[in-house]
Amino acid sequence: MDGQGVGTGPIRDLVPLTGGSQNIIARFSRDGGEEYVLRRPPQHPRPDASETMRREARVLKALAGTDVPHPALVAACGDEDVLGAAFYIMRPVDGFNPATGLSPLLASDPALRHRLGLALVEGIAALGALDHVALGLADFGRGEGYLERQIGRWRKQYEGYAAAPEWHGGADLPGLMEVADWLSANLPATSIPGILHGDYHLANVMVRPDSAEIAAIVDWELATIGDPLVDLGWVLATWPEADGTGGTLPIEPWAGFPTADELIAHYAARSKRDLSAIGWYRIFAAWKLAVLLEGTYVRACTGKADKAVGDRLHGRAVALIKRAQNWIAA
Repeated sequence: MDGQGVGTGPIRDLVPLTGGSQNIIARFSRDGGEEYVLRRPPQHPRPDASETMRREARVLKALAGTDVPHPALVAACGDEDVLGAAFYIMRPVDGFNPATGLSPLLASDPALRHRLGLALVEGIAALGALDHVALGLADFGRGEGYLERQIGRWRKQYEGYAAAPEWHGGADLPGLMEVADWLSANLPATSIPGILHGDYHLANVMVRPDSAEIAAIVDWELATIGDPLVDLGWVLATWPEADGTGGTLPIEPWAGFPTADELIAHYAARSKRDLSAIGWYRIFAAWKLAVLLEGTYVRACTGKADKAVGDRLHGRAVALIKRAQNWIAA
């Protein structure tokens, strides 16, 4: 921080921040009371964890000045010798994560909960509308052929889990490969590249404490150039039914939140993208998220992640594949 001219004096008031299951996040201050948040990989990082941190910092820098709500990047360090991994520092976000509990304001007002659902969709509509080339992200990912590559990549990822002898979760996911086959056979006819968050849902946003507006979209580790409609599919795959069941996040109370159809219509009113194949994107998101969550379960089985977290995410993966199968059947 001294080398980049960010603050002065010793590190003070270091407080670990909770809410995620993958990375280490801590809030601290320096002389003068200026506060910062550090984000770095976990103690047992994946081989590509430092590169992921570098990419996160790059996309946050590119988003500066846009209308996409995001944490403000302060400084980044790609040198792994400083902390043992690449990391970056950002400004704190004044807000709360709805996945850990709604504010008293939102908990008491169904109209505000409805507004939160719409605001969530507006965040990715704004992100998908950005010109990634003009923002210097032309080489941040390969947009052409993104969907086809994703199916092959994550199918291979899932098959690789069998290399861990401690993992036996595949017995609970017999339909995962069948869903992969359906996705390959029903690819959307067109796909327009843009910036993709990659893991967009209510657990990865901060909401302003005095309203239902999004203060910041967080956890950009899967961001790339791809098909932004995947982000909308991700919201739909994790979204509960009207009665509050079927989603991946236990948010109470649920009454008042928009329906999935309302979310689609709200996105369509703010985007020029063709949503005729949005059902495919919802199924794809459920399938890919299941593969990702199962990866944490594999790490837990091998002692590299918390066992309780791994078990919980494995249960979600099973539920997501069943949900995808039901959507295909319908």
